Amino acid sequence: MAAAIPAFAQAQTAPAATEEQSTALDDIVVTATKRETNLQDTPISISVVNSEALADRHVQSLMDLADGAVPSLRVQTFEARQSALTIGIRGIVPNDANQPAREQGVGVYVDGVYLARQHGLGAALLDIERVEVLKGPQGTLFGRNTEGGALSMVTRKPTGIFDMRAVAGVGNYGSYNSELHVNFPAFNDFAFKVDGVISVQGPITKNPLPGQTGFGEYDRRGLRIQTRWTPTSNFTADLAADIGKDKNTPFYSQLLNFNPNNLTVVPFTSATVPSGSIRALAPIVQVNGTSVMRVADIGVPQQYSVDDTRGADLHLSYHPNDSVEIRSITAYREVDVEQYDNIAGAHRPPIVGPNTNFSRYSLAGFWQHQFSQELQAVGSLGDSIDYVAGLFYFKETVSDDAATPSTNRWNADGTGYTINDPTPTIRGFRSIDRASTAHSESKAIYGQATWTPASMASLHLTVGGRYTWDDKDGILYMVNNAATNFTFDSSVDRFDPMVTLAYDVSDQVNVYAKYSTGYRAGGASSRSLTYRSFDPEEVKAYEVGVKSDLLDNRLRLNAAVYAMDRTDSQIDFSLVTVVGASTRNTLETINAPGTTTIRGAELEGQFQATENLRLSASYAYTDAKIPDTVNPFNNVLQKVFIAYTPENAFSVAADFDTPLMGATFKAHLDVNYADATQSFDQFAITNDQSLIVNGRVAITDIQTAPGAPSLEVSVWSRNLLDEQYVYRRDPSNRATIGDYGNFNTPRTFGIQLTAKY
Repeated sequence: MAAAIPAFAQAQTAPAATEEQSTALDDIVVTATKRETNLQDTPISISVVNSEALADRHVQSLMDLADGAVPSLRVQTFEARQSALTIGIRGIVPNDANQPAREQGVGVYVDGVYLARQHGLGAALLDIERVEVLKGPQGTLFGRNTEGGALSMVTRKPTGIFDMRAVAGVGNYGSYNSELHVNFPAFNDFAFKVDGVISVQGPITKNPLPGQTGFGEYDRRGLRIQTRWTPTSNFTADLAADIGKDKNTPFYSQLLNFNPNNLTVVPFTSATVPSGSIRALAPIVQVNGTSVMRVADIGVPQQYSVDDTRGADLHLSYHPNDSVEIRSITAYREVDVEQYDNIAGAHRPPIVGPNTNFSRYSLAGFWQHQFSQELQAVGSLGDSIDYVAGLFYFKETVSDDAATPSTNRWNADGTGYTINDPTPTIRGFRSIDRASTAHSESKAIYGQATWTPASMASLHLTVGGRYTWDDKDGILYMVNNAATNFTFDSSVDRFDPMVTLAYDVSDQVNVYAKYSTGYRAGGASSRSLTYRSFDPEEVKAYEVGVKSDLLDNRLRLNAAVYAMDRTDSQIDFSLVTVVGASTRNTLETINAPGTTTIRGAELEGQFQATENLRLSASYAYTDAKIPDTVNPFNNVLQKVFIAYTPENAFSVAADFDTPLMGATFKAHLDVNYADATQSFDQFAITNDQSLIVNGRVAITDIQTAPGAPSLEVSVWSRNLLDEQYVYRRDPSNRATIGDYGNFNTPRTFGIQLTAKY
């Protein structure tokens, strides 16, 4: 739907309101078509989360958007790990894209630079001006791996005028955060800006093993330096470099039930477990399916996973005349990850008895570097044609390895345990489950033009297309600690068209109809024992929408309905097996037969009820059906699902502000609901539905003295009602123990002080 999330609709470049206009909604500027346009005049389905909305929700990383701020946008951890995020839009939600030869279905961008990996997406956000959520295939202007859409983050740029913003806050769970953003005065033709961020939180679940980290912790730090060079009025060069470190631990995976299949239970001390039976839990193991455990029942070795991200980008802009702009975007980025995940103790296999090893420590390394270059021409031909044309090049190399030793050992009766020799957990001494390397190279040429006939100024026809050449190859060179030589090699070229017809019914109402395509590249599963490859999946999408500003721009109503047909859907099937005293998760990715249908509707509204009160709501309906697919592990045709896609989701919000003793009082409240979803493609069992409330009150524009900085004091809470729900449920081990899963983060709250110079 072509509208901002209503609660977030704040002007980016809107003029100051007159007294008569004080209750009118502000215009919103977006760059979804590679040029600045008014959102309400842009026939693309977009939601916008601006900097004020991010502050109201205390959003410090993309993970915080998992609360449902944008109902059609789904953000989840991969497994229970904060080190990799799964991002989906409109039912395009890849379950396991954190392998070297796997791809995302939603493109993530910062200032037009594509971030190719799930890893590192949980890093601290650095002075974001707005987040644009482009829904539906974006294959023409954004390219491969944007079949579900694109999430585009736009940062604030250097101004050449001195200003400084300093932030400091504290909260529960030992959390604290600080930010410093400085624009330096211009020096000759140069402007400079520095942004630094620290965001820390202690464990949600404590680890009883002394000296080890808990679960759900994070310590995120980021630094970016920018310079803008403007030697002439028609040329600008922006150079930026950033570095980030995201230290985190996974959320605790706890046993939600025991023996749901009602098998015969034999004692924990039994020497064998007959067929059709199940071993009793050790006496110290706890089952809790109602709330997150605040202290784990089993202490395990656990250290921080560390995501190191770094990169640099150069943006050049040249206006040879008033009717055209030539742009260049050159970027290099790296992600290095050391993963440590010992999240379940005795709550998942290996399920073993007296004097045996348990507690699977998932250890992995992940290394990626990428280079991209894009050239764009953005301009107009007379008064009737606006166009965008471009060339794109992308290349990356990605490697990973994984090991899963068991760290604990039971005593004879399950009343205690010891910790094993840590040597097998140290890099260089690990028994490697798998190791692989993949390469990708993509080249594209694209163009898009909008024609507005001189004789019919209310009609706008947009036609675009992108031709892409994709080359991928990879090698799985180790399986179960033995050298292998499994390879895959793929070359694909394709054309993705887009056609949009828009009509201005009046100055306040616009309608549009759109056809577009997109695709997600194929690859191979490094979790497969044979590096099994799979083909790209493709989407054809049809959409109609309406955007309107009514009641003298006090009421904004937008709606869209869409139909997407996806072929060769990439479906993940996993099999957990016990290998000695550890376990292996083998995963095969299969292209589903036939056509996957995704049908949906989105509604968004905003009402400026008074000069001081703004009400808003948004809703997303998604109905996704995949043809039954053969499970490669048992050759049985079965139902499959799209993970983390609720049928119904909505968000409502209220924002209030009023003068208060020379300052301004502000209050924000939002409520976010989502139906229950699946966690896996192959299991019908669902997670819990969710209802999350966030709130914030603040006193802003506090003037302490002439010439002194203005202050803001705010109190915030995420999950204000302390709602507990299972966001990830794994039924893989029902026959050997039960379901285990992860609860959402409990209520967090804090106080924050901001000083603006």
